[in-house]
Amino acid sequence: MTDMNLINKRYSFSLGEGREEVVYFIGIGGIGMSALARFFQASGIKVSGYDKTPTALTRELEASGIAVHYEENVEVLPKDAGLVVYTPAVPAGHRELLYYRENGYKVVKRSDVLQLVTAGSFNICIAGTHGKTTITTMTAHLLRDSGFGCNAFLGGIAVNYGSNCWSSERNVCVIEADEYDRSFLKLSPDIAVITAMDADHLDIYGTATAMEDAFIDFSKAVKPGGLLVSQFGLKRGKELKADQHLTYSLQNESADLYAANIRMSNGSYEFDVVVKEEVIENVRLNMGGMHNVENAVAAIAIARSLGIEKEKIKAAVENFRGVKRRFEYILKNERIVFIDDYAHHPEELRALINGAKSLFRQKKCTVLFQPHLYSRTRDLAAGFAEVLDGADEVILLPVYPARELPIEGVNSEMILERMKNEHKAVMGKEELLRWVKEQYAATLNREFGEVLITAGAGDIDGLLEPIRNILKEL
Repeated sequence: MTDMNLINKRYSFSLGEGREEVVYFIGIGGIGMSALARFFQASGIKVSGYDKTPTALTRELEASGIAVHYEENVEVLPKDAGLVVYTPAVPAGHRELLYYRENGYKVVKRSDVLQLVTAGSFNICIAGTHGKTTITTMTAHLLRDSGFGCNAFLGGIAVNYGSNCWSSERNVCVIEADEYDRSFLKLSPDIAVITAMDADHLDIYGTATAMEDAFIDFSKAVKPGGLLVSQFGLKRGKELKADQHLTYSLQNESADLYAANIRMSNGSYEFDVVVKEEVIENVRLNMGGMHNVENAVAAIAIARSLGIEKEKIKAAVENFRGVKRRFEYILKNERIVFIDDYAHHPEELRALINGAKSLFRQKKCTVLFQPHLYSRTRDLAAGFAEVLDGADEVILLPVYPARELPIEGVNSEMILERMKNEHKAVMGKEELLRWVKEQYAATLNREFGEVLITAGAGDIDGLLEPIRNILKEL
């Protein structure tokens, strides 16, 4: 049963007195780190931080009054920091991290802070190797738009609010539960969602089995009487544990929750949602990708479990404008549909490509993909190749290394040589922009139009504006 007494408490949080009212972030530009930075700032705490390079996120933080610098410089560090937060993506030898550790400061991971700020709240924690950012953002939006209220810690930017974090007096936290570095095992969910347990982060877990074990442990962390919502048909799904357990699916009627009577119209969907014994009719989702209909089913199930009225849920879903870089329409007209997505795992790419091709059946589909991490490229090259073969044409960018050093023999050509599609190439960024301007734009099918997709978790989003500027002139 939902603990309404816990929900109806007023949310409050404080780091304490004195030095702890100053918080410093190492890796502040990360999507999860920036959410916490915004939360602390909104709580009246002085925040500053470091990141490797300026990005749209760091510029937004700076515009809000948070000081950010971009070189490892001990001289500019706040010496009165009561708390130092770092991301596991930061190298162990980072000079600022070493300084704080060697001088006795309180230094913690981002996951430790999430554990701290949610210790006394009713927690809705969404985990899984795919879909968790969208479901987290949808859920937080449903609670906010309906007037129920929540604190939100998101792994993406909610387009409705232009933010990945917001605060509320309602003692409810909606949290994207990250499996990387086993961070999600520090959370205490009242409601938990598991979307998928596909092999990923094998640099951390070693084997797919070890990763699945972590998700099973996450399910066991659901509080007594709490609710687990998991995707129907998960491998080892029967091993997931919670006092209440519901399954959701896109259309499989064997699940507890599913969509029915799905209709497509100009990039949007209308459908009914079956939630156990009741039906919510004529839900409209103005977001592309059939997988996002399934994501909406999970979010709607959470909202109903909290007692939010059906009409408020339907209005909130229709008002949902999506998540930045999650099947995001960058440009959409009769000639060209330009979609950007964060997809960086084969199954995410499969959902993205299939979703685009089902919505725009007559249009040629070209994918520009930037592999993310050498280890993931090495481990999943064959899977990437098989999925990318589903596009009509594919251009690969070089691997984005993120936190990793190069691995000998691992590059984008590993994927390319495994692809059966003959319309493929590897290009650097400048060459790619020339190709878009001189070849792609020049041969665009103007009768049926075309779909162009950029995908990846690296810095491919820096190409969006140049590509958009080329395409909008067509």
